[in-house]
Amino acid sequence: MQDQISKIIRRYDFAGQYLDTKAINKVASYFQNAMERLQVVQVLQQDAVDIIKEASNALFTSQPELLRPSGNAYTTRRYAACLRDLEYYLRYAIYAILAGDMSILNERVLTGLADTYNSLGVPIGPTIIGINQLKEAAKKRINSPYIDEVFDHMIKNLC
Repeated sequence: MQDQISKIIRRYDFAGQYLDTKAINKVASYFQNAMERLQVVQVLQQDAVDIIKEASNALFTSQPELLRPSGNAYTTRRYAACLRDLEYYLRYAIYAILAGDMSILNERVLTGLADTYNSLGVPIGPTIIGINQLKEAAKKRINSPYIDEVFDHMIKNLC
């Protein structure tokens, strides 16, 4: 996982170059937005349990077949796995907002997720609905473009 600054420095170091105006402006932007990102992270972490509860309730209300026999959240073990996955998505969204970079989502969550779910017979559709419900629950607590950015990135990469 890297933040925006680490990625910029790594790119320029690899090329053996000094930072140019474009790179310095990106670093400056990262710091200018740092307090806003921290505020979003604090709210999301503080309300994480309620966000997951609200998102899961909305998911299972809109997709009741998941809880029925042969549904992917039927049995306590599968239901718990679904809640665990929602918690992972929220936690990694928080990390990405803090870092100001989506690469952690790609590295730790999205790469191979669709293939893994497909191999396990877990439909992607309800996963996308669940992530969208996390986004909506988070936005009720703090409206920020970072929330849209991070959750939309996850949804887009799972479609």
